[in-house]
Amino acid sequence: MAFLPSLRGPIVRAGVDGSPGWGDPHSMEQTNSGENPAAGGQAGDRVRPLESIERRVLGVLIEKAKTTPDQYPLSLNALVTGCNQKSNRSPLMTLDQEQVMRAVRSLQASAAVAEVFGSGALPRYRHLGYDWLGVGKEELAILGELLLRGEQTEGDLRGRASRMDPIPDLTALRSHLDRLADRGLIVWLSPPGRGRMLTHGLLPEEKLEKVRRELGTATATKSAVQRPAPAEDADLVASLRQRITELEAEVADLRSQLAAVGA
Repeated sequence: MAFLPSLRGPIVRAGVDGSPGWGDPHSMEQTNSGENPAAGGQAGDRVRPLESIERRVLGVLIEKAKTTPDQYPLSLNALVTGCNQKSNRSPLMTLDQEQVMRAVRSLQASAAVAEVFGSGALPRYRHLGYDWLGVGKEELAILGELLLRGEQTEGDLRGRASRMDPIPDLTALRSHLDRLADRGLIVWLSPPGRGRMLTHGLLPEEKLEKVRRELGTATATKSAVQRPAPAEDADLVASLRQRITELEAEVADLRSQLAAVGA
């Protein structure tokens, strides 16, 4: 299968100028300033909306760096497998190497992904999410989970992101979400309250509007099923009033009959 020509993007070579080798997976998730960059830092100038395959590729790299560090950075085959994984993914995808490589090159050009060479010729790939987005560990886990699954509730997000980095409760989650929302990296899709929905802020505008429309339609449909429409309410009240009137008349008639028998 033909591959796209290599673009000049971030490349790391093991053992050259002190760069870490891909055999040191822990160092691969670190930025130059350390494993846990200060949360709330400034995202790079090249942060931009991502297309669907780009979102999947970046989400997979973030996830695998945190959950399977001994297998990270990822080869192209491993990255394709991660993109097509059936668990922890929505929607499910069936991508080939050329599609994934195209997304990798695009992310590489934006300084969100780096190509890493070890002792052999086989390239591997790592994310540069900490520097590209200017976030800390838990915030990157939150964004990674949103990239993999899309819109979801706060409660679901806390449980899912905690498999990458522990988030003890909703209060802790919301402190991270507030910082991300202030910088446009997450978007609230419903008002505050139980089951509040959100997504990441890396969606193209037309896709974000589609998500909002679909969520609004689903919410309206759910409300319509749970509660009768106003016209149905009025019909129900009228029917009940009529029935009450009939019952009152029947009771009055019975009382008259009983009074006649007693006389």
